[in-house]
Amino acid sequence: MNAIDGARLLPWTSWDGKPCYLLRGDGTGYVSRLADRVEAEQMTSAAELIEDAYRILADRTWTPGEIHLLAVELNDRLAKVHRVSESRGARLLLMEEAEEEEDGNGLDSDDADEGAETEGAALRPSPR
Repeated sequence: MNAIDGARLLPWTSWDGKPCYLLRGDGTGYVSRLADRVEAEQMTSAAELIEDAYRILADRTWTPGEIHLLAVELNDRLAKVHRVSESRGARLLLMEEAEEEEDGNGLDSDDADEGAETEGAALRPSPR
């Protein structure tokens, strides 16, 4: 869960490297849309770097400096993708919790139907 319960972890940090959060809203605000675009760019950049890494490693004509640079770039992209996955995972968890609250006591619809049948049976007079 996020450091600020229910807040969205943004795909950037503050000037001093601390995580930035956005308080939960409907997800249509300017900062939410900007964060969505930045996350999409980070995911695309990571996918492109993976393709480059395959090509570079397959050529086997690289220098140690090129391998070092590739490792640095892969590490950077992996850190960004990990941050996106943490943010999205936390939001999915919040959505699941909200759905459980709406369903009442976390029961799925089948369990809720069974409970209603049992309650109804308890209210019916017993046959004599």
